[in-house]
Order: sequence, then C-alpha cells, then structure tokens
Amino acid sequence: ALDAALDHLAGGFDDPLVTPLVELEPGLFVLELFRGPTAAFKDLAMQLVGSLTDAALTASGERLTILTATSGDTGAAAVNAFAGKDRVRLVVLHPLDRVSPVQRRQMTTTQADNVLNLAVRGDFDDCQRLVKALLAHEDLRAQGRLSSVNSINWARLAGQIPYYVSATAQLGQAATFVVPTGNFGDAFAGIAAQKMGLPVNSFVAAVNQNDALARAINDGVYARKPARESASVSMDVQAPSNFERLIFEATGRDADRTRGVFEAFARDGEVAFDAGLLRSLRAQVSAHSIDEARTREEIAYAWKTWERVVCPHTAVALGVARTLDRSAGPIVALSTAHPSKFGDVVSEVLGFEPEPAPV
Repeated sequence: ALDAALDHLAGGFDDPLVTPLVELEPGLFVLELFRGPTAAFKDLAMQLVGSLTDAALTASGERLTILTATSGDTGAAAVNAFAGKDRVRLVVLHPLDRVSPVQRRQMTTTQADNVLNLAVRGDFDDCQRLVKALLAHEDLRAQGRLSSVNSINWARLAGQIPYYVSATAQLGQAATFVVPTGNFGDAFAGIAAQKMGLPVNSFVAAVNQNDALARAINDGVYARKPARESASVSMDVQAPSNFERLIFEATGRDADRTRGVFEAFARDGEVAFDAGLLRSLRAQVSAHSIDEARTREEIAYAWKTWERVVCPHTAVALGVARTLDRSAGPIVALSTAHPSKFGDVVSEVLGFEPEPAPV
C-alpha cells in the first residue's frame, strides 16, 4: 500500500524531483513545494494520507468521517485527495471571506458527493477549535467514526518530513531552513526530521503580522490576540496547534508540564515561560515576523532581483531569509504555494497576473 501511495503521489507532481531546490543567489535557495495538484505544499502529505487511508478502509470494510479546519491550502489539498473516495465523508471548515478566491474555488466547486464545505463566520482559530472540540468528545468521535487530516493527525506531519531530507540531499550539506509559519506543522516536521538524524544548522519560523509564535519565542509570553487578515492568509493563525508539540519537546516530553502550560493559556489567554523552558524553545527554533508592507516589498524585490514571482507566504520567508548570516551555511526558504493561488495580491504589487500553476 505504501509503495502504491508513493507512486500515486509522485505521479501528481510536475517535476521529477517532486520538490526541486532552486538557487536564487549564492547561499540562498528556495525549495519549491507547490508542484502538486492544488499548487501548495499540503499536497505532499495529503496525497499520501489520502491513499493510505483509502487502502486501510478498503481492507477493513469500514467508513470514516474526516473533519478538517483550513486557512485555505489544507482544505483544497484534502478535497483533491479524498474526493470520490466512497468510504470517506470529508467535512471542511474554512473562515468565511478569509481565504483566497482560488483556494475557495478549489474547495467549493468539487462535484464529489462525499465532500461537504462549511464557511465559518470567524477566523482559522475558530475553525480549528470546532474540529478539536468534536474530536475531543469521546462518544461522538466513536459513534461518528471521526478523524482529521489537520496536522493534529501525526500522519500529516510524517508526510512532510521527506522534503527536508530531499532538500539536504540536493544541497549535499546542512542548511538553515526558513519556514513560513501558520499552524507550525511545517516547521515541526523539519524539527522531527532533525531529531531523526538529519543534519540541520537551524530552523527559523517566519510569521506575518499574526505573530503570537514569534512573541512567545522572542519575549517568553504566549498571548492570544485576534487574528488579523493579511495577504498571506494561510498564516493568519494566533494559536498554532503544533506549538504544543514544540513545548512537549522543550519540556523533555513532560506531558503534565505541557498540559499545565496550555491549560493556563486556555484559561487566562496568556502564559509566561520560565527561563529554562524558553532556553529550550530557542535551542530548537527562532522566529521573526514580517508585516504587510514588507511582505509586498519582498514580492516586488523577488521580481526585480531574480525575475521570480512568489506568493505572499514565500515572500514572508524570503524577507526573513535575506536578513540571515550565510557564513555558517546555505539558507533555504520554503516556497509553500504557487503565486497564481494569490493572484490578486501579486497583481496588485507587480501589475500583472502570475502565470497559472502548471499542474
């Protein structure tokens, strides 16, 4: 089943390397993660999870209802991966009017009978809370045969680990990875790869104006604020789900201590980290934020300097990557979506529409 799933995954990408590495200038690279069927990095894990889930359900004769919350890319990738799979009912929750037009169309125009899309009045964090609450209800989860393909499902993160290995193999040496970050799953997959033995210099989380993660790591206080709309809509997250996994690792996998941190956060809306925990967090990842004006400047810079059209999320990563010291080794910025998925922002900055994604 795994071999068949991997063959299916590779066949849906338009480059034989699946995730090719492109050098922009000496010491600065982008890792193209957008060459799959919905032109975003979520395709890599979702195609794998979709195939393996279908194979397991076919073998067992069981059915499953899959819930997913999305800021845009996860939902589109899930719809593509699960549409028409008759043993799965897929329910997608996205924030109303807070995804790009292309993301919305990818989610809502499917003709598959097993897909239900719900637009939620709120932000991604609201969608994610709904999904988590449903999955936490043991009776409902059992009776409804509920699961998820958000990154709360470890299989989703496991499917993202290989492209860090691929990038390192293509480089032939360890790198610093700059990861555009919303729910922190992509960055944590890299940290998991490092813990499995992959040589990595460091990880840098690049966030937009929704900077709860950066404030937590830089200031030592994790505080909830309402998510603000941005050009990089897939990163409009103020309560990243996978930050809990990072805290778990930073506490030495102390479940009670991790639970205490997030119970305090849920109760009070903020929690301060002690010096030891903060030191451990910073040993695993650093974080920097890029505001809206700078995001647009980076889109313009990429075109002017490299004649490269980039999406707003990639622009955030490049904006951080260009500030880093390259003397310790190469810098790899993850390019998580094709610019055509955010053509309105790109055309506003550059004055022309990006070419459609090749897939």
